[in-house]
Amino acid sequence: MAKRKEEPPKPAAAWMSTFSDLMNLLLCFFVLLFSMSTIDAAKFEQLAASFSDSFSIFTAGSTSIGEGLLVGNGVMQLNELDEFMNTMGKESEEVEEEEDPLAELKKEQTKESEELAELIEEIVKEQNLQNEIDVDFTSQYVSLTLNGGILFDSGKAVLKPECSAVLNKIGIILEKYAKSTIEIEGHTDNVPIHTSQFSDNDELSDARALAVFRYIIEHTNLNPANLKHAGRGEYVPVADNATAEGRTKNRRVEIKIYHTLSTYE
Repeated sequence: MAKRKEEPPKPAAAWMSTFSDLMNLLLCFFVLLFSMSTIDAAKFEQLAASFSDSFSIFTAGSTSIGEGLLVGNGVMQLNELDEFMNTMGKESEEVEEEEDPLAELKKEQTKESEELAELIEEIVKEQNLQNEIDVDFTSQYVSLTLNGGILFDSGKAVLKPECSAVLNKIGIILEKYAKSTIEIEGHTDNVPIHTSQFSDNDELSDARALAVFRYIIEHTNLNPANLKHAGRGEYVPVADNATAEGRTKNRRVEIKIYHTLSTYE
């Protein structure tokens, strides 16, 4: 009986060879891209941790895959795939925002200043000083600004006798914050000055700040160690020196009250 001749195996379809070559080329392409890229170590660790938590990838020594977001409870978890892919990046961004302590500190400082400014404004109203004092604040301090014309004659650093009522009321305000650092700054306009007493605006602003400092020390129970004074001359204007009104605003004394969260030294 004649044996049945075995037929040779049929060759693979032509498209399969083409497809295989294409896959190999794509693999080589992505390997090259990966090799030329740089990896942010911190972000890579966050991504790895995210995958570990989400897919329940177990560490060395574990015996089984845990209950993850997409693996562990069956096919129904595939319904959550879209939500998972859309939220992974956002979670990483939220982590980065939470890890910015400087931004959080700045926010807390500004809130502290705002609350302090509100309290001081109430005291200013109680003392009927709304027309003499402007209250403002930054993230570091609350400032009380007095127009220089209330305190001094033009080109002088001797306090006017009539300003004592205003300064006494300011002293009452400052005593409520006796433990805070308080700085007194003198400011001038940019009109040059040269007299027998002051050679320039720097000396004039220094002398005016010192005059207010001495009055506060003599008429309050504040600790001098918590008070500072400085002349800023014409260098920190708050208005345009090109107009008379602007120059009037620039001739001023600022009293800054630093709060407990400020970084002032």
